[in-house]
Amino acid sequence: MNSLRAGVLGVGHLGAAHARLLSQRPGFTLVGIHDRDDERASFVATEIGTRAYTDPTTLLGKIDAAIIAAPTGAHYELGRMALKSGCHVLLEKPLATDLTEANELVKLAEEEERILAVGHIERFNGALLAVEDHLQQPRFIESLRMAPFQNRGTDVTVILDLMIHDIDLVLALTNSPLADVHAVGVPVLSPSIDIANARLVFESGTVANITASRVSIKPLRHLRLFQDNGYFSLNLATGVGEHYRRRDAINLQEIKGIESAVERLPVHTVKGEPLARELDAFADAISGNPSRLVLGPAGRDALATAIRITSEIEESTNVLTQDS
Repeated sequence: MNSLRAGVLGVGHLGAAHARLLSQRPGFTLVGIHDRDDERASFVATEIGTRAYTDPTTLLGKIDAAIIAAPTGAHYELGRMALKSGCHVLLEKPLATDLTEANELVKLAEEEERILAVGHIERFNGALLAVEDHLQQPRFIESLRMAPFQNRGTDVTVILDLMIHDIDLVLALTNSPLADVHAVGVPVLSPSIDIANARLVFESGTVANITASRVSIKPLRHLRLFQDNGYFSLNLATGVGEHYRRRDAINLQEIKGIESAVERLPVHTVKGEPLARELDAFADAISGNPSRLVLGPAGRDALATAIRITSEIEESTNVLTQDS
């Protein structure tokens, strides 16, 4: 495969990580970076040995693949510009601020015959990769994602900032239409929702309970998956966990404690950096090879669910306000 000329638009914390990895991946040649903060762009460019472009259109005209890690409000404009320039695009989550923008980006990618992907990095988490061959249809999913408060990301709710990672995972794991949503959330430190819980019910009967907070004391990323023959408890931050699997040919009369009925198997992460795996999957998708990359339509579905959760919270809040 020929090396893909690549660039990064938006080099905050995550964009700088993309740029660093692109400069090291054999499938890419990092042409340059762009950021609306010229000083930040210059600093990152010097640090990794690339060029900072003040004009994004100039950079887009020199590359085959664009990674966009700018604030969410800029995703539509930059994504549209990149696709129109003939670039394949990996947009950091969420795909856009609303479904109108998301649908237009998906449609434009189809018209331009370009790859449009969304950076749902947890699909590449080593703990999930370690257990995927043992996963069946989960019946209940529980996700906890907690983070200390940071100013970064507060341009959107915690649902679009953090919970959308788990929304995407749940949608991929259930592969069933969403039947019902119940949600609650509150702002704590920012003007928008900082902590939220959503209960998603799917037509298959699977239920998911998702909690996300960006006002916690300590970070936490836990995922539990319950299926007919046992369950998985995964620490997505460390990549380790446990698989509790029912033993074969159990005689209920002979069970003497849970250990006699259930095998407790350790889960060890698949080694490697998830972001690097995502970039490699981006290169594979561009080359037409099999890839686990999250494409535009899946990113749009995650956004649609996040918007539905947000609407449910806002409607519930309005009812409480009116009744008080």
